[in-house]
Amino acid sequence: MASVRSLLPLCRRVSPARSAGAWLLALAAACASVSAAAQSGTCEGAERIRLRTPVTLEAEELAALRRMPPLRVTSVGAPPLSVYDEKTGSYRGIANDLLCFITAQTGLRHEYVPALESTVAQKIQLVQEGQLDVFAPLSFLPERERQGLFTLPFYDSYYVVIARKGRRLAIASTADLAQYRVGLVDGVALQPVLGNIVPPGRMVNFKEIVTHDGLFEALRDDRIDVAVFNRDFFAEQRFRHELFDLEVVHTLREYPRRYRFYFSRSPQHQRVAAVFDRYLAVADTTLSLQAHEDGERQFIERYVRQRSQRTLLQGASVVAALLALASYLALRKYRALVRRLAQSHERILQQQQALQAANAELEQLSHTDALTRLANRRRLDEALAREHGRWQRTASPLSLLMIDLDHFKRVNDHYGHATGDDYLRAVAQVLARAAARPTDVAARYGGEEFVCLLPDTAPQEAAAVATRIHVGVAALALPNAHARPPFLTVSIGVATLAGGTHDAQDLLEAADAQLYAAKSGGRDQIRSVTLDDTDFG
Repeated sequence: MASVRSLLPLCRRVSPARSAGAWLLALAAACASVSAAAQSGTCEGAERIRLRTPVTLEAEELAALRRMPPLRVTSVGAPPLSVYDEKTGSYRGIANDLLCFITAQTGLRHEYVPALESTVAQKIQLVQEGQLDVFAPLSFLPERERQGLFTLPFYDSYYVVIARKGRRLAIASTADLAQYRVGLVDGVALQPVLGNIVPPGRMVNFKEIVTHDGLFEALRDDRIDVAVFNRDFFAEQRFRHELFDLEVVHTLREYPRRYRFYFSRSPQHQRVAAVFDRYLAVADTTLSLQAHEDGERQFIERYVRQRSQRTLLQGASVVAALLALASYLALRKYRALVRRLAQSHERILQQQQALQAANAELEQLSHTDALTRLANRRRLDEALAREHGRWQRTASPLSLLMIDLDHFKRVNDHYGHATGDDYLRAVAQVLARAAARPTDVAARYGGEEFVCLLPDTAPQEAAAVATRIHVGVAALALPNAHARPPFLTVSIGVATLAGGTHDAQDLLEAADAQLYAAKSGGRDQIRSVTLDDTDFG
């Protein structure tokens, strides 16, 4: 990243003569503190990006890119794409990983200009006016494209309708929002669409999200009936700000959002955006997505620990308060204070019950895959270690199925990632029905790969479960136009521990080897192996 000196031209542009708008005044004030946010530092996250095919640039292209001044980049708090880090004065997330990877590959430089006092609409205007170079992430709108340059998309999501828990709202489509008071963040892509549906007196725009005058507090205070917000961003805000009394009541699937990099319009940036497109067309962000999902789970675990500590402190405070009240009650107004004590104790019990419910929900989420609602990798690893230990003690057969969706990349490339997500959820339901015993564990292993752990299951029984899964996926008849046959199929590897001294990793590797054999043998089939006193190859 560049030094503070490279940010001074931006601050000089925001002179008092041009600060007629309140947002320009805010940006001018922010320039005084932007140095801490733009200090030189290591660009982290590039190692999480892979290329499906290499990208080659000519020597003249690389030389031109390296001669360019640093790209001035701004963003918003939009996890898992972008989260502001106060310690480094920059952002982390999938968008940052891609930015770090592409700049490292090309020799481009970049620096973050957070402009924390500015709204989304104001930051977009700064890019369109050329005062900043890049906004990331941003979803496509034709009017935005007329004033700037979009790259190819790198992340898909949806807007959702959010309401207070317990409210029974009749919302089955976007048109139904016309009868409610609707709040949304000023400048988001859906604002023009909702402006044509919701009457002017019923739509309220907010600059902030979680402050006293922000979007979600207005929803809690009944100043609005519903809030329209990005699905993935709300999931993070719900835990960070304890919005457990709010819930998603409808997903606006007719308006999918595809997030991209947005450049100011200039001949130089046209060349840069074209280079970005060459990398985005072949970029694999799987590791980046998993890393930032892991970061969210760590946040949940940290939150549970902090809340537990707070409970202990609260309990100590309650004991101290009770002792003080007891002393006071012995002196004066015994009956009145007894009533107050009872009321206070009731409130504390209610708070503790709410805390226990929130902690239980968070604990469940930390072991669950967000997309499919199956067990996640962490829960699978714990179950495999536990069941392998039981196998060593009892010698009861332990089976494991490794399932992979055939030609799944062709689904994402042809139908889009939203359809791919729907396919993953449908296959997950087949697995949940096939591995339905209380001791069975059906888990998403990563990407389009799944695992079923089957305790007390002999080879023949494991093969029967694999057959149910194979037949169940075929019965879904999910189209895959560029595969043969033109429907989604699965390949399954089955391994069973029946004897010997094999460890849990041997079982995983054996199932993976059988899956590889099924793939190599033409896909859409099942391969099995039994591990006993003879080593497997």
